[in-house]
Amino acid sequence: MGDAVSHDRDSIYIGGQWASSSGSELIDVENPATEQVIGHVPSGTTDDVDRAVRSARAAFDGWAQTSPEERGKYLSRLHDALAARQEEIAHTILAEMGAPLKLATAVQAGLPLADVATAASLASTVTWTEQIGNSTVVHEPIGVVGAITPWNYPLHQVTAKVAYALAAGCTVVLKPSEIAPLCSYLFFDAIHEVGLPAGVANLVPGYGPTVGEAIAAHPDVDMVSFTGSTRAGTRVAELGAATVKKVALELGGKSANVILPDADLAKAVKVGIANCFLNSGQTCTAWTRMLVSDAQYDDAVSLAEEIASGYTTGDPTDPSTRLGPLVSATQRERVTGYIDKGVADGARLVTGGSERPHATGHFVAPTVFADVTTDMTIAQEEIFGPVLSILRYSDEDEALAIANDTVYGLAGAVWSADQERATAFARRMRTGQVDINGGSFNPAAPFGGYKRSGVGRELGRYGVEEFLQPKSLQL
Repeated sequence: MGDAVSHDRDSIYIGGQWASSSGSELIDVENPATEQVIGHVPSGTTDDVDRAVRSARAAFDGWAQTSPEERGKYLSRLHDALAARQEEIAHTILAEMGAPLKLATAVQAGLPLADVATAASLASTVTWTEQIGNSTVVHEPIGVVGAITPWNYPLHQVTAKVAYALAAGCTVVLKPSEIAPLCSYLFFDAIHEVGLPAGVANLVPGYGPTVGEAIAAHPDVDMVSFTGSTRAGTRVAELGAATVKKVALELGGKSANVILPDADLAKAVKVGIANCFLNSGQTCTAWTRMLVSDAQYDDAVSLAEEIASGYTTGDPTDPSTRLGPLVSATQRERVTGYIDKGVADGARLVTGGSERPHATGHFVAPTVFADVTTDMTIAQEEIFGPVLSILRYSDEDEALAIANDTVYGLAGAVWSADQERATAFARRMRTGQVDINGGSFNPAAPFGGYKRSGVGRELGRYGVEEFLQPKSLQL
């Protein structure tokens, strides 16, 4: 699990150049599997944010007036530059947040390529002008965008914001997560290589209370796009409200995997656990609540125990490892605290638990709870670790009530032998996306949540339109 290369980066990126931070503090970047510091990045300052915003503002008019086709060409070149770095990106993400190599390559490094390619193609296909009666309606870029991204999919969350904002004609100031900032540096290496005009994209790493809040409150930032916890998202919205800027939020989830009585139980449980445990459970869309009918409940619990026990934890570079570590000691303590709370509240621990599976690394054993009820903390709060709660229901109406009984509404799933029945159920779920009988993730479809899971949408044409505003010209 040793790190062969140094990951030290000593600069921020402003105005098309690598530059020094105005501060001298550094952020330690840790490998969560080894608990060793593998690199450092600057801890940005409010002055750095101000410089970056000024640079983005100065570049905005020129970039907004660049043709959509030309912006698409820049993004296509950026895609190619990232593709050439895919292996380096995968190994960097493995090192900084612990994703096993197969996941790091296919998803953590692969999905951002799809993001940039989709944004590139959409730049010239979005409807920029339309006629409504005697009005010509033009869709214009909103301006300078502040992008604040998390550590769990550290490059995908960046490309889902930055590539789409650039396609829309906006300029960007990015604050990546201080926990996993290294892949953002590779992204900006690629941006620099393709010659994106100076100031169009800027990078200021740092901590949320300093850099994040400075971006959200800055009077010359027109929009903030934030992905992270609901608590932090409400703070971003509060700060943004002071200058009446647009705020897009992609926040937490507590998604239900509803297995209707006529479904293929074995498949639904297997796919459901794979979804719940993806990225060691550090996925906002994870189906962390499995809903099963009374008649199938015991069988589902037995299947879940058997399947979950096959999710081996260990060295992320080992091909046999299915679950890497959680990203930090703080995250591990949070998740094991929820596991202990589940036991204390009376849920039945089927497999896993809060004991450390390895002496070193922030690992949590794959954990399954049965006999979970909706009033339990583990059925209501986002845990963000490999923890599954299995709940029972007596009929379809009760299943729907349980599925919707949460403050979140980001994702979900429903399984039935009758696709029309499953689709009808999915339409009644108060959530932003629902997978029906294992339908696969679509990076061109709108992504976002209901209720406290967020405001706005990312990806596909909806992702470009999020960064546009309409203007009516009456003729």
